[in-house]
Amino acid sequence: QVQLVESGGGLVQAGGSLRLSCAASGIIFRPSAMGWYRQAPGKQRELVASVTDGATTNYADSVKGRFTISSDNAKNTVYLQMNSLKPEDTAVYYCNTKRFVIPPYDYWGQGTQVTVSS
Repeated sequence: QVQLVESGGGLVQAGGSLRLSCAASGIIFRPSAMGWYRQAPGKQRELVASVTDGATTNYADSVKGRFTISSDNAKNTVYLQMNSLKPEDTAVYYCNTKRFVIPPYDYWGQGTQVTVSS
């Protein structure tokens, strides 16, 4: 059974930093991409950052220059270093891993709350 376990969320003041971690267990076939999404109250879930094939990164415009995604492919773990946090970064952050080729899959973590106070 595949399980994604997130950690590292919490409460931080504006301008501070947090590092999120997500460890995927039960993965048999290597993922095509791992990433982080977030959902703020009353808003749709949005992509924050992703890494494809362990190398190509993609960021939402709102976090470019502040957040850095990295991965450890051997451990099926993905990290999100968040610096210069802003109150608008407050959301539940979800880890995701997906595979585009056969056999495809798309798994989500339970989410971790990030709250940035002004």
